[in-house]
Amino acid sequence: MNQNRRAFLRSSSAMIALPMMESFGFQRFAKAATPAASPKRMAFLAMGWGVTKESWYPDPKTTGTDYTLPPGLSPLERHQGDITVIQNLANQFNHEAHWGSTFYLTGANRYAEPGQSFHNSISVDQVAAEHFGLETRFTSIQLGCKGASGDGHGPGLSLSWDKRGKPIAGLDTPIAAFHRLFASDDTPLEQQQATLTKRRSILDTVMEDARSVSKGLSSNDVDKLDEYMQSIRDIEVRIAKEEDWLEVPKKQPSQELKEPNAKVQGFEEVKIMHDLMVAAMQVDASRVFTYRQPVHTFIQSLGATISGHNMSHYDQGARREVSEMRDQKNSELLARLIDKLKNSKEPDGSSLFDHVNLTFGSNIHSVHHLVNCPTVVTGGGAGFVHGRHLVMDDPKTPLCNLWLTQLRGLGIEAESHGDSNGTIDELFVA
Repeated sequence: MNQNRRAFLRSSSAMIALPMMESFGFQRFAKAATPAASPKRMAFLAMGWGVTKESWYPDPKTTGTDYTLPPGLSPLERHQGDITVIQNLANQFNHEAHWGSTFYLTGANRYAEPGQSFHNSISVDQVAAEHFGLETRFTSIQLGCKGASGDGHGPGLSLSWDKRGKPIAGLDTPIAAFHRLFASDDTPLEQQQATLTKRRSILDTVMEDARSVSKGLSSNDVDKLDEYMQSIRDIEVRIAKEEDWLEVPKKQPSQELKEPNAKVQGFEEVKIMHDLMVAAMQVDASRVFTYRQPVHTFIQSLGATISGHNMSHYDQGARREVSEMRDQKNSELLARLIDKLKNSKEPDGSSLFDHVNLTFGSNIHSVHHLVNCPTVVTGGGAGFVHGRHLVMDDPKTPLCNLWLTQLRGLGIEAESHGDSNGTIDELFVA
């Protein structure tokens, strides 16, 4: 990054990254013609294993504005005019419940490549990141949780997949997210630069070695080598971005953040992750976010003694009670997040809520059913007219139609995404 570029980043972060500060944002930079426009943002929050179908979905016969929020969504009542509940969305190629989160934001066909048992494609957040991530420290932020598979153990997974259909690692604890987003690195600048130079040198050596073995390979091996070299190039791009931002201090939100308790889990974990996401938006650390929320530890923190998987196979007894409690608490947290977005002001007097497109939902309906994915959309970023309940005429309307509609509403002229076959134009008209 040259000095002019670095100065731009510093000045723009001072202008638009800090929360509403009239004495700083408007007076110190009074010579500027106008304050920087508030950026568009995109966020996806996903809960695993669906919802309680009997008490989460609104009555499909009452659409438009004249509908009643069911018990599972009732904590959102104060925001009913600013949310849209959509029914009959699904990923047509996703027929296996245990693979649902894998294809939630991609809409890919697992068997699209002949002779291969697994294929994926880019997730919608990463399409947005290619446009919105150019001017921010982090191109996108992936939040996850430990034990995403449901047993409360094992590595966390994010919802995001890169343009080669490879998984992107997530920050799976609040403390990891806090340090990544806001903690300062006290390592001397020269040492940080030396570390990045060493990493780049190692990559150069690896690339040279890879080229040296490229001759005489079979077509399959050539493809594998090309994929490998592309992954090296992706790392090079990330290193270059780290170098660009090396001398730019991380911005801090107006309300001081404390390092999270390393042992926090479940309900409080989600609350902190939401807070960190809002804080990151306030300082413009990133404009694209995904969060794969916990299930097992979530219900355990609410007093349940069964696993998340067993809860998802609920009946009319205790399992359903836990499932309904889970739905209520998720909606409670979503309502709190919307409160924070509305109350967080931009330099021009608007709110974060006015400029974000946020989706909350699940890759699965309930039990092992993959139709009618639970979907709530909110925020003013994409220009949607909210306060309504929409039921698609086709019970298998591609979920990717929504993702494509969101991209276009945010100003990204994508031709298609995943298995999309159109857009949901009803979202733009009252």
